[in-house]
Amino acid sequence: MIRFVARRIVATLPVLLVVALTVFLLLHLTPGDPAAVMAGDHAAPEDIARIRTRLGLDQPIYLQFAWWIGRLLVGDLGQSIFSNLPVATLILQRLEPTVSLAATTLLGSLPIAIAAGVLAAARSGGVIDRVVMLFAVLGFSLPVFVLGYCLVYLFALQWQLVPVQGFVSIRAGLWPFLRSMALPAATLGIVYVALIARITRASVLEVLSHDFIRTARAKGVNEVTLLLRHALRNAAVPIVTMIGISVALLLSGSIIVESVFNLPGVGRLLMDAVLKRDYPVIQGVVLVFSCVYVLVNLVIDILYAMLDPRIRY
Repeated sequence: MIRFVARRIVATLPVLLVVALTVFLLLHLTPGDPAAVMAGDHAAPEDIARIRTRLGLDQPIYLQFAWWIGRLLVGDLGQSIFSNLPVATLILQRLEPTVSLAATTLLGSLPIAIAAGVLAAARSGGVIDRVVMLFAVLGFSLPVFVLGYCLVYLFALQWQLVPVQGFVSIRAGLWPFLRSMALPAATLGIVYVALIARITRASVLEVLSHDFIRTARAKGVNEVTLLLRHALRNAAVPIVTMIGISVALLLSGSIIVESVFNLPGVGRLLMDAVLKRDYPVIQGVVLVFSCVYVLVNLVIDILYAMLDPRIRY
């Protein structure tokens, strides 16, 4: 197991390097000049050229990349062009709302999604199965921002149960924190539940057709034990796979949700940086998101080996 984990960790290093190169090239090859944005609409060409020299944008792109990678190796994500603050500091300042949104979404949606998927598989073809599948199709088909505005209209404006927008830290109290996170987490959670419930149903349904399930039923194993210990456990690998893949959906969805609900998170920081062409902030945030996704996939690979020992060899 230790050798397997070590191999997977080593295999992620080239992936991170390719991700860093891709992020750098995509930003520097797209149209737009942050020096011109900083200088203003009526700036002279000499002023723009002076700002480009100060930012190092007049250097060849390979030198800019080497300089950026060198700083990354010592933990320096660069400095914001507009706020003059370190990018790492800006990300840390905005980290709590994003982590809170992701944590509440996962903790609230995963149990519901897995339970709904297992129940739908156990009652395949019945009313419960049809309701779960209808919810899965609708939940995954609706755009996140449309779903968010619908929830705001119902629960915040019409019924006034929760605040429309804003973030309250958990340090201010659990109940105010949950009220501020209710609508954003529900918006992301509905999409997440729809996706995980659908793959859970398909995986459990496939396992229920195996011979060992019929043998367990013949031995008198009760239905709950059959579903949880035998069916769900053997269907765990594809479910865990989809949970890992859905992290990308969670990261991209958080950018939209933070904008809809005015959450001062990392996703909102990225949106503001894109509008200002703040290259260091965009590179830093995208790189952090990419590293999180790669590390989540590493954890998923390790869970594979724990769930199915054959994968280790």
